[in-house]
Amino acid sequence: MFDYRSLSRRTLVKGIAASALIPVAGFRAARAADKPEAIRVGSTAPGHLKFILFRNKKLLEQEFEKDGIRIELTTFDGGGPASVALGSGAIDFTYIGNNPSLRLAAKGVDVKAIGLSSWVPSNETLIIVRPESSIQKLEDLKGKKVAYLQGTVRHSTFAKALKSVGLSIKDVESLNIGIDSSGPALARGDIDAIVESTGPAAKLVELGQARVLFDVFKNGKPEWSVPFIISVNGGFARKYPDIVTRLMEVDIRTAAWADQNPEETIQIFVKETGSSESAVRSTYPNGKFYQNPDITPEAIDALKGEEAFMAEADLLKGKVDYETWIDRSFYEAAVKKGS
Repeated sequence: MFDYRSLSRRTLVKGIAASALIPVAGFRAARAADKPEAIRVGSTAPGHLKFILFRNKKLLEQEFEKDGIRIELTTFDGGGPASVALGSGAIDFTYIGNNPSLRLAAKGVDVKAIGLSSWVPSNETLIIVRPESSIQKLEDLKGKKVAYLQGTVRHSTFAKALKSVGLSIKDVESLNIGIDSSGPALARGDIDAIVESTGPAAKLVELGQARVLFDVFKNGKPEWSVPFIISVNGGFARKYPDIVTRLMEVDIRTAAWADQNPEETIQIFVKETGSSESAVRSTYPNGKFYQNPDITPEAIDALKGEEAFMAEADLLKGKVDYETWIDRSFYEAAVKKGS
């Protein structure tokens, strides 16, 4: 016999369960607003070292997959486009050089410097010419066509190198082109020199297509080395502070992992960038990668010195408010959580 009383009880239980789901669903909707659908991270191509390790080993995906947050890693042809994307909110974080980061801060854009991408003593810059070129010293570049991406750290480093021999950027014919175009242009004789990162420049040298005119690591000055920056869009940081802290936790672990696994780190970097292994090893001698994200007082002093040089060389407009721009709170919270 069919028991209507049982039906009533079952119906009642279902009704209670259904009504109980209403606040839970509301709670989940509220919680969903506490996290982004995606975390968008940009870097200058082919990517800074920690950015490359994130990509190769899926480190950010591992951290945020339990939250259902998508990770988007994007490379830009130069720090300028990356900084514009950060300031506009098109991306959330950047791992880029100090020059584009300082220019963005000097404009008063709503961004925060939350850590160091790296602070490599070598400065990672070479000036190369054709093997048969008559150019033998920096002074010989006067009036010559020199290719580099304007607004980059290489731009600033090149200006410093020229200044060291009594020249300025205005004494050369500057061409704003990257290595994909400048390499073939050098081979054809359309340009006289290239200022480029050690990896791609050294590869042209190893292939016999270029000769090193000036190695900043060997011939430059220690103070020319200035930290690269991790930045976050200010709106994103205010809306998702816990996400920013967790990203910094991953960054700190990645920096430590690189120094603990130097051979694997080098092989990953070579594979992901196409750089020559010898160039990578010369950039990171003794298996030390200088990836600690802590923005120390010494790092701030180096950034202030770079800002002053950029202003003097007409590479920057405005003035950086370091009290507003630099925010160590996310790094400090990440260290505390990891201790």
